[in-house]
Amino acid sequence: MRVVDQLGRTITLHSPVRRIISMVPSQTELLVDLGLEDSLVGITKFCVHPPGLIRRKVVVGGTKSVRLDKVETLSPDFILCNKEENTPETVQQLERIAPVYISDIVSIDDTLKLIQDLGLILEVEAVADVVIKNIQTARDAFLKKIQNREALRVVYLIWRDPYMAAGQNTFINHMLELNGYINHIEESRYPEVSIDQLRGSDLILLSTEPFPFKQEHADFLNSKTEIPCRLVDGEYFSWFGSRIRDAFDYFLRLEI
Repeated sequence: MRVVDQLGRTITLHSPVRRIISMVPSQTELLVDLGLEDSLVGITKFCVHPPGLIRRKVVVGGTKSVRLDKVETLSPDFILCNKEENTPETVQQLERIAPVYISDIVSIDDTLKLIQDLGLILEVEAVADVVIKNIQTARDAFLKKIQNREALRVVYLIWRDPYMAAGQNTFINHMLELNGYINHIEESRYPEVSIDQLRGSDLILLSTEPFPFKQEHADFLNSKTEIPCRLVDGEYFSWFGSRIRDAFDYFLRLEI
């Protein structure tokens, strides 16, 4: 089978996929929700969902640092990576072992295409269709409920010392826009920002990942800027995959 990944790269699979390694936490969770846990032989140390999976599978390293010896021992026939989560060097190393599919996600529609591709490649099209429909239904219901929401200007911080924010052309920015917010950060990707640059926004969101912001950090920024600061679950804003289905319920519960 010849397939094209989300970077436009052609991948050749010479036999049905039976042994998968996932190098991306959100995609690991997606594979399990597609009914493929038994085929999943290797994951990263950050693949914490579903609970207990990390004890049942071989950990091959982090998203940007991989133990190639462990990967080779697992004899995978398919490896799942992501443009943002994994480095080009990591992908090149993994390609010497097995075919690598690279996802490139900046919107929910990109996620739906990924799920559709994996359904075809991994022979679980019927399950993939259900997951896609559930996400679409949840999104439509959410957008209907928030159609009169006030358009707040927000800053979404992902890191401290230095402060870094989610900018334009990111999946987080897409999720902010779905919530009816305006991203106060005009730069692309994840720029460093100063406290002065936070001023002018209506709300500062502090993510629980990758930096684990706590209430003390919110209190500090509020004292410096006099802008409301709110801790938010980073997984619901940044994990692309089947978790999106539950993200909309979480967004409604935020009551910002």
